[in-house]
Amino acid sequence: MLEKKVQQLAKKNLNQLISFRRHLHQHPELSFKEYKTCQFVKEKLEAWGIETQIMATTGVIGLIRGKKPNSKILALRADMDALPIQETNIVDYKSQNDGIMHACGHDVHTTCLLGAAQILQELKEEWEGTIKLIFQPGEEQLPGGASILIQEGVLQNPNPSSILGQHVEPLLEVGKIGIKSGLFMASCDEIHVTVKGKGGHGARPHQCVDTILMASQLIVQLQQLVSRNADPLMPTVLTFGKIYSEGGATNIIPDEVKLLGTLRTFDETWRAEAHERLVQSAQLICKSMGGSCDFNILKGYPFLKNNEELTQLTRQHIEAYLGTENVIDLPARMGGEDFAFYSQQIPACFYRLGVQNPNGSGLHTPNFDVNEQSLEVGAGLMAWLAMQKT
Repeated sequence: MLEKKVQQLAKKNLNQLISFRRHLHQHPELSFKEYKTCQFVKEKLEAWGIETQIMATTGVIGLIRGKKPNSKILALRADMDALPIQETNIVDYKSQNDGIMHACGHDVHTTCLLGAAQILQELKEEWEGTIKLIFQPGEEQLPGGASILIQEGVLQNPNPSSILGQHVEPLLEVGKIGIKSGLFMASCDEIHVTVKGKGGHGARPHQCVDTILMASQLIVQLQQLVSRNADPLMPTVLTFGKIYSEGGATNIIPDEVKLLGTLRTFDETWRAEAHERLVQSAQLICKSMGGSCDFNILKGYPFLKNNEELTQLTRQHIEAYLGTENVIDLPARMGGEDFAFYSQQIPACFYRLGVQNPNGSGLHTPNFDVNEQSLEVGAGLMAWLAMQKT
């Protein structure tokens, strides 16, 4: 059976996959600077006889043609960039690049897609269609590598009819897969606010236009704006994660205060309305207090929607490969992901790969790590899914 062949190859290649992942983990690169990672991926694919193309400067696109290559065209995607985090793990494969770390599992994503590519190439006489491999740069930074690749034509020549992607999930045990149909991940916008007033001595606030007070009012009142205007059935999150001013002391009111935050939701109409309301309200609040503000919203990733039909079929194929008991229903989550750009263009399914590690570390933390047995599951499963007729 083809399923058994895939599982055997994934198991056979595990040590190689671990070496790939550790190499990538030791040499992480930030978004849109994945030059060595790009070269590493390209060399591996070409060594296996897979046709490659460079897009978006550091993205690698591969093509594998099985029997009847025009019968089906499916895309598989992995992101390659790392985060500006100083790793604290004490392991042989610790990051060698100061202040940069694969803390979101993109080294695992890249390794799993490489492993899937190797299996697909080796068994290409036993499945039908064409598989487009998308090794994508810049998932962690706006405007998102997916949006750039789409602009450059990654979903054309040939045109995939659907796309699959997987992401590590440290809350799931190895061997488990999490999946959800429909709305899965939120849109994600960055908010940059500069509150302007008149600084001065903290003992003479009547001679100032207090930017600290204005910023405080903004945070409180904008939270109320969201809670009172968003449909209670439509998840929405407004969070300010940073407030600061240059210089300053305990007895100084600054001329300017900066706020950084994020807005997340699942509805494009409300998203646009919220943008307008936030800007207008912030400007009115500051004006009423004698100041002003520059309120800028950097529109980020759209919401990610898993196509219902494709996700149902994908779930069935995962259950056939791993067993029904190993497929877990996931809730929607407010995290953002630029795979959403693909999901806005063609039917897409984004699922979660269990990588639980005993140290209990979470995503985007300096001690994040994974159980490397998950590489066997991730690589084999991606290859298996790609081989299915739909």
